[in-house]
Amino acid sequence: MTFRPKLAVLLATILLSACVATGRTQPTESDRTGEMTQIMIVPTYHLANNNRDLINLPVEDVLTPERQQELEQLVENLARWKPTKIVLEWEADEQEDLDREYQSYLDGDLAPSANERNQIGMRLARKLGHHRVYAADWNGSFPGDWSNYDFIAWAEEHGEGPRFADFISQGQARLDRQAERMRSQSIIDWYFDLADPALRAEEHAVYFDIASFGDTENNPGAAWVGGWYGRNLRIFDNIRDLSEPGDRILVLYGLGHTFLLERFWIESSSAELVDARPYIKP
Repeated sequence: MTFRPKLAVLLATILLSACVATGRTQPTESDRTGEMTQIMIVPTYHLANNNRDLINLPVEDVLTPERQQELEQLVENLARWKPTKIVLEWEADEQEDLDREYQSYLDGDLAPSANERNQIGMRLARKLGHHRVYAADWNGSFPGDWSNYDFIAWAEEHGEGPRFADFISQGQARLDRQAERMRSQSIIDWYFDLADPALRAEEHAVYFDIASFGDTENNPGAAWVGGWYGRNLRIFDNIRDLSEPGDRILVLYGLGHTFLLERFWIESSSAELVDARPYIKP
């Protein structure tokens, strides 16, 4: 079984409101030493969300002229950092497919899409004259029996269905409030808010709620969260493999991933992290 079944869908949607990574003062340009890689993590909404999940953040149409103008300004702002590589949420073992899609984008042959990979990642790469964008995702199989990770089934079988339903209800209410706020904001404000350290740290706590679905004999919630951490560690390692001394790598990734990705960079001491906020909204 792969990571993609309903549990993956569930967490991806629960965490659409989860904003990423703990706060930390990042090195400035003058603080740089040697040729250490710099990493800027830009958390993103899934702008092409088709509202097919258990809970959904109803992102409005970003293909309207007004929203397109805002996206162009966001990309213009991010371009000021002059990243040397742009990493997207795309399976690492499908880099050739991404190469073909990016070439189609450059040639003007790619059908319009609200997906953030196109609207932000590829648009930024084209503006900077990049010949490639980079895939880093890993979405493989958990080890062992999938039922060991099925915390939804565990909740239903152990009288925890109401608690799980409340968990979903609270998540949907949070997303509804977020969507209401977004309607009165610019896209630049959306992304600036996503990069707020206090919000990112607060929202990451949802993983601990998931881990509580289980008991001393069988704890599928904790096992699932462990698998999620493992997936993100693989993503981190894929990005690290792409890096070369002196690189400035912009990582555009879904909200639920980026808390862990930043923690892994901090704890590995293998790159300097750059705060995206002064570039998102100068």
